[in-house]
Amino acid sequence: MNKLLEIKNLKTIASDDHNKKILTGLDLTINPGEVHVIMGPNGAGKSTLANTILNNPRYIVTEGDIIFDGEIINDMPTNERAKKGIFMSFQSPIEVSGVTVASFIKSIVTALNGKVPNLYNFSKELEAKANLLGLDKSYLYRDLNVGFSGGEKKKIEMLQLLMLNPKLAILDETDSGLDVDAVKIVSKGINEYKNMENGVLIITHSLKMLEDLKVDYIHILVDGRIVASGDRSLANEIEEQGFAKYLK
Repeated sequence: MNKLLEIKNLKTIASDDHNKKILTGLDLTINPGEVHVIMGPNGAGKSTLANTILNNPRYIVTEGDIIFDGEIINDMPTNERAKKGIFMSFQSPIEVSGVTVASFIKSIVTALNGKVPNLYNFSKELEAKANLLGLDKSYLYRDLNVGFSGGEKKKIEMLQLLMLNPKLAILDETDSGLDVDAVKIVSKGINEYKNMENGVLIITHSLKMLEDLKVDYIHILVDGRIVASGDRSLANEIEEQGFAKYLK
């Protein structure tokens, strides 16, 4: 089986402070069909990992490799990584005035596919997936995230995931600040997306979103590297006992 994502001895520093080491030798492998969850204390490097995979300029790779779909992507710009099939949802999606949800997603689909989608088919699919997520179609024709609640913004992120259908979905605390019903909708979106050819990397502090998901691996990230891996029972242990045993 070809590995979807392989990270080898990844080390990073902050671009504004080269003395600030964040990832300190991280290894991770995600195969097609797998769901991986990363947990860890604040400041451990969880969001840095997600942002580094997509080449956020705030972080500089000093050592190691990121291999996606068989290709080292260390020097690949963010837009090319997205075209290659990497998607990331954000903790706090930004608001964009003057650009509707529908036109925003259509522009991304156009950029990824290199051609404008058939408007009728695109609109039909978009409305169907919005309905699946419990999102009224009126939201599709409002400015992107403007005036949306936290739960509605996260539903829009899930809508993008379903429409773009990437090879790898990175969900950075998508469940943060959501109530139980909204978390279930997010889980539903992930389950709708998931298949045996793609992969999911979830970063979370909570087990709420995992209740309705089949998770293959839980990883504990501390001080910039993964210090333990296991099945769902590892997440249960963390919820009950915290990270104390893994801290220096």
